[in-house]
Amino acid sequence: MIYVDMHADSLTVCSDSGLGFEEYEGQISFQKLKKSSCAAQCFAIFTDGDNAAFNFEKYIEFYKRNMLKLKHIAVPIEKFADILKCKEEGKVGCILTIENLGFIGSDLKRINSLKQVGVKMASLVWNNKNLFASPNLVFENDVPRFETRVDEGLSVLGREAVERLDCNNIIIDISHLSDGGALDILSGRKIPVVASHSNAQSVLNVCRNLSDKLIKKIADCGGVIGINFCKDFLGEPAFECALKHIRRIVKIGGEDVIALGSDFDGIPVNPEIPDCTFVPALFDYLLENGLPYETVEKLAYKNFLRVFKEVCG
Repeated sequence: MIYVDMHADSLTVCSDSGLGFEEYEGQISFQKLKKSSCAAQCFAIFTDGDNAAFNFEKYIEFYKRNMLKLKHIAVPIEKFADILKCKEEGKVGCILTIENLGFIGSDLKRINSLKQVGVKMASLVWNNKNLFASPNLVFENDVPRFETRVDEGLSVLGREAVERLDCNNIIIDISHLSDGGALDILSGRKIPVVASHSNAQSVLNVCRNLSDKLIKKIADCGGVIGINFCKDFLGEPAFECALKHIRRIVKIGGEDVIALGSDFDGIPVNPEIPDCTFVPALFDYLLENGLPYETVEKLAYKNFLRVFKEVCG
C-alpha cells in the first residue's frame, strides 16, 4: 500500500549534518522511502532562534539543489497532478513545508514568497511563543509540563497570517499550536486545516495531543490529523497504541480525518517503528486487528491527498 507522510524533519537534519540527501541515512532516506512504497513525503523546514531567517534561505537552497540531483528518484510536488505523475513514474513525491513561521517576523508579504518557492504547508509556531501565536507547551525550570494546556489565542498578526496563508493556497498546520490558537483558526472554518503530527489526548494525556473538541472541529472543516510516532505522544507498544489513537480519532471525527505524520528524524528512535521501512508493517497490524481496508487506505494517503487537492490545487 502506498502512503503519504505529513511530517518529517529529515531535510533540516540532513542539511545541518553537511550531507546530501543521497548520502543521508536517518529514519528517512530516499532508498528507504522507495522500499516502503512512500508516494509522497512532506519535508519540513524547521527554524527557530536568532538565525532563523538566514537558515530558512539555506534550507531552501539545499532542497532545490538536492531535488535536481535526485530527479531520477524524486519529484517536487507543486500541484495535485504532480502526485499522480509521480505515482505513474514510480518516484517519491516531495512536499515542502514549514514548521514555525516565526522567522518571517511582522512582514506578512513574505508569505507570498513562500508560495513562490514551493511551500505547501506551514505552522505558525513551534515550542516558543512568537509574534503570531503561543505553543501548547509550558516549561517550568526548563522542564516541559506535558499535562498543561494553553488557552491563549492568536495575536492580531497571527490572524492576518492565517488569512494570507489561505489566500496563497498554503495548508495551515496546527500541530504545536495552543488550544486557544487552534480554536481561533477552527471557529467557523470552511477550508481544511491539518494537525500534521498530533495524536489523541483522550488516549494519552499530553498537551501535544488533540482534545476531542479539536478533533471534531478539524473533521468538521474537512481537515486531517497525522498520527505521530514519538513514544512520548503515542505510548508503548507503538503499533497497539497507534491503533488506539486511530480508533479514538475515527470515533470522534470519522474515518476521513485520520492520516500519518511520523515526525521521523525529529524524534528519538521508536524501537517498534524505528524508520519509514516499518510503515507497511503498521498497516498490516491495523488490518490484522480489525481496521477495515478502506479506512487504512484513507489513513495511508487518500485523506491527505483530498486536502492537498482542495487547498493547493
